[in-house]
Amino acid sequence: MKSVLIVDDSRTSRRFLSDILERAGYKIVGEAVNGQEGFDQYVKLHPDIVTMDITMPVMDGIDALKLIKRNNPDAKVVMITAAGQKEKMMEALKIGAVEFVSKPFIEEAVLDALKRC
Repeated sequence: MKSVLIVDDSRTSRRFLSDILERAGYKIVGEAVNGQEGFDQYVKLHPDIVTMDITMPVMDGIDALKLIKRNNPDAKVVMITAAGQKEKMMEALKIGAVEFVSKPFIEEAVLDALKRC
């Protein structure tokens, strides 16, 4: 069973992702509400996969992705993106994001992205 850390400032998004992933057999090991907390949780929990929102307070998903990849170059991070974030998406893929999923979530798209990790 793969472990997942969900990083998103929206409680609704976290709950929705959590429901989708748990139904599919993933184990949610933690949640974080901003990039800094996400990085701290990553270091503490060592999840197999991280879902990372791009736009968050304190530290955004791009900066958190950089920290995670510096800590572990093999980290599997799936970026969560809202409409109109193409440039940030391209930057995230260059830094080493494995995959990305758009909001609003479509269950099959979320599960496909995590399967590719």
